Amino acid sequence: MASNIGICLIGTKFMGRAHSNAWSSVPNFFDLKTRPRMEIACGRNARETREFASRWDWARGSTSWKTAIRDRRVGLVDVATPNNLHADMSIAALEAGKHVACEKPLAGTLDDAREMARAARAAKKRKLRTFVWFNYRRCPAVALAHQLVKRGKLGRIRHVRAVYLQDWGKADTPLLWRFDADVAGSGAHGDLNAHIIDMARFITGDEIEEVTGAIEHTFIQKRAVPGGGGGAISGKGGARKQARATSTVDDCVLFLARFAGGAVASFEATRLATGNQNRNCIEINGDKGSIRFDFERMNELSWWDDTLESGLRGWSRIMCTNPGDHPWVEAYWPPAHLIGYEHGFISMSADICRVLAGQRPVVPIPDFEDAFRTQRVLEAAIMSARETRPVKLSEVR
Repeated sequence: MASNIGICLIGTKFMGRAHSNAWSSVPNFFDLKTRPRMEIACGRNARETREFASRWDWARGSTSWKTAIRDRRVGLVDVATPNNLHADMSIAALEAGKHVACEKPLAGTLDDAREMARAARAAKKRKLRTFVWFNYRRCPAVALAHQLVKRGKLGRIRHVRAVYLQDWGKADTPLLWRFDADVAGSGAHGDLNAHIIDMARFITGDEIEEVTGAIEHTFIQKRAVPGGGGGAISGKGGARKQARATSTVDDCVLFLARFAGGAVASFEATRLATGNQNRNCIEINGDKGSIRFDFERMNELSWWDDTLESGLRGWSRIMCTNPGDHPWVEAYWPPAHLIGYEHGFISMSADICRVLAGQRPVVPIPDFEDAFRTQRVLEAAIMSARETRPVKLSEVR
């Protein structure tokens, strides 16, 4: 018989919706020994929080996360708030004896991330687990790439090139919290580079040891002050105030890096790459083969096998939808009946539940310690850009 674990969600906006859908859907797709029970959804506005809880089938809503995380019916706290709140909420939840799943990046600042990693290490002695929602690891194609590297199919890794390109941050996008350094910590860098740094580390199984150079740039200095409403991420279509204010985050960050195993790498994140809506892309070249992935075609992995005779070599498309062959797919649909963005969160929820039941996840889930390594790379890139010099990761603690 399956056991249940009560979930407390903090945050009811874009990520709150994605997480709510995952927690409610995961028991329908996966046979779990530990099943989530949706206890409390926490938000700031009482009416909106009640409506959110009702829509997404939470048992109740609350405007006091500090009270909610101490509720005896709650076993895991899911933090889906802006970055500057991650540390206080996550550490308080661990101190209250709860497991914690936190959105990425781990925190808005390296200092906060360090404190979260320290708290997680202490909580681990009390058998409390931490998780970070780097959900792109749960794309079947990305997990397959990880498995191919682990099996030696790419051989020795030489090149990693990764970009995360979006275009919603245009001049008419208002000054939402993502453009406020006091709240977000950084702009496209922490939001998007965090994903591709984690993905590169995950697929290669290697660690970045040096950022050799970087560029940080803000194209749009002033933005309209939002008046409420609009799109989930961009705020477009919402009300505007007459005032304009300064954007205090980067619009793009590019950097070069070296991996400990000898590979060289490039990373680029921007919200102003016109025509690219959500192009989370990575290419990895080894001496035996290469892989390419583009989230805008998330069900596919491109593969080059250099061990074939020369006349047969070429890029092939793997449709990563075969049950039994590709990670998590057996829980969803028949071959080539495609999965979407939301399924990465559902699969992540399933693997969290597996871990809490004492089972192994399909592929590793980043905990706070793992996500702190990604945060250190983010910090090294900003140091390199602002100080115009190479930065070794050993400098960033």
